[in-house]
Amino acid sequence: MKKTSKPKIGGILTIISGTLASLGAVNYAIGFIGVSGLSKGDIPPFVPSIILGVPILSIIIGILALIGGVLAIQRKKWKWALVGSIAGSLSILPLGIPAIILISLSKDEFA
Repeated sequence: MKKTSKPKIGGILTIISGTLASLGAVNYAIGFIGVSGLSKGDIPPFVPSIILGVPILSIIIGILALIGGVLAIQRKKWKWALVGSIAGSLSILPLGIPAIILISLSKDEFA
């Protein structure tokens, strides 16, 4: 079986996507916490749970993408690498779509 660079490139795209998703979530959470000048009456009671729930979901997606990217580079566990690339496409679509395609096409190269 000939080894190509498809899993490596797909893994790198997935890792970049996961890293940017995690950093974006941290930036979002810090930005919300750092908002000053708001009194308790300015924010409805359900908003903090929504605002703090978004970064948690984004961090989970970012972690899945990071794990999938590492597995793709190592050419191990194709299903998890594919799940990671799909998670990467949820965070940054232009990086995730090529990652999904490259990892899908290189299924035979995984152990």
